Amino acid sequence: MATSQINDPRTPPSTPAAGCDVVTVPARQGLEAVDILRRGTGEAVGPVLHDDGGGTLGFLVPPGTAAAWDVPGSTCTETDGRGLVLAPEPPVQGSDWLLPPGEADLATDPAVLRKALGEAARTIKAADSCR
Repeated sequence: MATSQINDPRTPPSTPAAGCDVVTVPARQGLEAVDILRRGTGEAVGPVLHDDGGGTLGFLVPPGTAAAWDVPGSTCTETDGRGLVLAPEPPVQGSDWLLPPGEADLATDPAVLRKALGEAARTIKAADSCR
């Protein structure tokens, strides 16, 4: 699944396919990864959910990602569209969109996310060791 965004203002924003998988990470690492992805050149980031109560972020990734996801400290859940409604309202009660559908690309590339999460973990470790 390619991640792209059309910048033509006459074209309505795209919404990801309802079959996206979701990578869940601790909020601190996830927020750092979002910053890394948004600063990157050409590194697209798709919709991201923030769970206020649980302190996690959920990155929407292409379907099939869960089968090969092996990043320590994170989980990848296959949704098959079950209960996942990509509308302005978040699909899970108690959560909110950090990057809502329509303001983000179709889905985050798993390889790019894996790299950003690794960089985020190293950044957090370095910051914590300076205390």
